[in-house]
Amino acid sequence: MRRTRAASLVALSAAATLLLAACGGGGGNAGGEGGGGAAEQTSQGGVLADCADNPNDCNSVPADQLQQGGEITVALEKNIDNWMLIHSDGNVSPQSNAIKTWLPFTFATLPDLSVALNENVFTSAEQTSASPQTIVYEIKPEAVWNDGTPISAEDFIFTWKYQDGKTCPDCTPASTSGYDKVASVVGSNNGKTVTVTFAEPFTDWKNLWSAGAPLYPAHIAAQQGDYNTGPGLKAAETYFVGTVPTYSGGPYQVENWEPNTALTAVPNPQWYGAVKPKLDRVVYRIITDATQEPVALQNDEVQVIMPQPQVDLVAQVANIPGVSQQQSLGLSWEHIDFNADNPFLAAEPLRDALATATNVQDMIDKTVGQFNDEVEPLKSTMLLPGLEGYQDNIGDSGKGSGDVEAAKKILTDAGYTGVGTALVAPDGQAVPPMRIVYTVGNAIRQTQSEIFAAAAQQLGVTFQPTTTDSLGTSLGAGDYDAIVFAYISSPFPFSNAQQNFVSTSASNYTKTRIPELDALLNQAAASTDAADALAKLNEADKMVLDVSAMLPLYQKPTYLAIKDNIGNARDNASLDSATYNIAEWGLRQG
Repeated sequence: MRRTRAASLVALSAAATLLLAACGGGGGNAGGEGGGGAAEQTSQGGVLADCADNPNDCNSVPADQLQQGGEITVALEKNIDNWMLIHSDGNVSPQSNAIKTWLPFTFATLPDLSVALNENVFTSAEQTSASPQTIVYEIKPEAVWNDGTPISAEDFIFTWKYQDGKTCPDCTPASTSGYDKVASVVGSNNGKTVTVTFAEPFTDWKNLWSAGAPLYPAHIAAQQGDYNTGPGLKAAETYFVGTVPTYSGGPYQVENWEPNTALTAVPNPQWYGAVKPKLDRVVYRIITDATQEPVALQNDEVQVIMPQPQVDLVAQVANIPGVSQQQSLGLSWEHIDFNADNPFLAAEPLRDALATATNVQDMIDKTVGQFNDEVEPLKSTMLLPGLEGYQDNIGDSGKGSGDVEAAKKILTDAGYTGVGTALVAPDGQAVPPMRIVYTVGNAIRQTQSEIFAAAAQQLGVTFQPTTTDSLGTSLGAGDYDAIVFAYISSPFPFSNAQQNFVSTSASNYTKTRIPELDALLNQAAASTDAADALAKLNEADKMVLDVSAMLPLYQKPTYLAIKDNIGNARDNASLDSATYNIAEWGLRQG
């Protein structure tokens, strides 16, 4: 496999909503009109051979060289138990690969990590005033939901109200970042012109209503109640979370859903985009055990897989004739979160010691490093290597080093006894057995959990590696002591950081609540000075790392393997994933 650097990231002025990744993860990049880094691409022969040099255009096949009709089956690594991507429990990447194909949005991330306006839905989106900050979106006149209802300002208003953190205190959106700074959303021109005015500046305005937080249909929400009120929004949330969608504002719509088996999508007959789907249907087959995906691919039960790459899996796929595979280091990153709501883990010295005793390089060497030698220990919780502003904020703290003796000293100095045998807290309470949770069927995370647990045992703490078959549910319920998972995002950091660490965020899975950290993150997100914003973000990052709220592990490869008869499919190492251009997919002629 060869590795080259993709094209440079275009200038950015936005931030991203993160997705939980049961099989992948994310981070971000941004800064005023600055620019940043790019995905590092790894490819191997076949139709994906030129993706390293042409990430946005590799495997391109003109429409007239694709069959009209046919079916493609995609492996989906999670059962869909929540249909609302902007809900805290629904904010999970495997299911988003399917769900976002029928939801409209403002901006998307391309495989080279540049950001582009969704021109299927919008003719423009521009900042027209800096004081007050005002953004004007122009929706295409022909953009409609599949029941003929126009996509309009009302869809913006509903999705804003749901995520503003004020109108519905009982709702649990994945993030309120940015939406909580919107003063008004006003529609004109029959709702096709949307004017958004901010109460205070928001650096990352392109994140709002983007692919990570798409629009939901206001006219469907209105059937549940008045979505300008808390009760109405809560009723709409309940509906969108639990109801299989009949609505679509994208190229595909749901035809059939069999829980734990398959989702079938067919072209939306009201689709208004320039590219009409060639396929008769896309089937998303639920395969929660990644080890079974190469078997299904070889047997032609599926034609596309997007698992977390694993040593045996990559080798197996390489031996399947007529299949191409691709890896990318982009906006996906692996980490361990400590649950500070656990009274023992609420004590910083124990978190510091666990983070210090954990050997991140050993985790890499025994997992992803065996098939990708570009992966290195991550030194930040808010920015990724190669992206503007990234720096080593771990420094000489020793966290992630695997230095067990230094970890023991942290505990001894803090008044713990039984260090190295059976740990007892300074107040005399024995530290009980705990769990580190990882996604079922994920061999890499199992190995990482075992390495973490072995390090903890040397300190006198027992951690039992435990699986979950619903990452979003486990995180939302706080059902873990430590948990290893990943984020995957679009290429902006400020909203990501707010979503992860602000005290009131439903997605603050470390349960860290530090007022000074909240203030820094909010100041960074509101700054109009790129250098100042990134400086504040790094200062906040140091604060998170200093208290060991989270241990970053590594920028992780995303992965795509496809049958060679599929045209226009390619990896996208952001939350948009390979299905970002699903309308263009098709089967090659001949």
